[in-house]
Amino acid sequence: KLPTMKMLLLLIALLSAALLASAAPPTCYSRVLSLSKEITESFKELQTSNTVDSCVQTLPRLYLDIHNYCVLAKLREFVAYPGCDRVVEVNELKEKARSLYTILISYCRRDLVFLTDDCNALEIPISPPIEHS
Repeated sequence: KLPTMKMLLLLIALLSAALLASAAPPTCYSRVLSLSKEITESFKELQTSNTVDSCVQTLPRLYLDIHNYCVLAKLREFVAYPGCDRVVEVNELKEKARSLYTILISYCRRDLVFLTDDCNALEIPISPPIEHS
């Protein structure tokens, strides 16, 4: 009976730890990282969508790497771009980009470390490596 009780308590402790770990608030870095990935993916989808206005093709490229100091200039350039104001998806993307910029310069300013300042790297994104099986 005692080993069963120990196993049950151990199981409860492990489940509690797992729930607490998943309920932990996001760090500034994790929030910025996830938002930058979300924006980059939304931009890719917008670029490949056939149903969106042709002005979308003229938008500045929006590949984001939060480890690159030039990401700040890239976000400013995208948000300030005057074209496509009539496209709802572009306005939503600009709002997300504005939010990311604000988080980067205000809330996370001291928490982030920029590893490079290579602005060309944000113009030509590096494809992720292909995994071989």
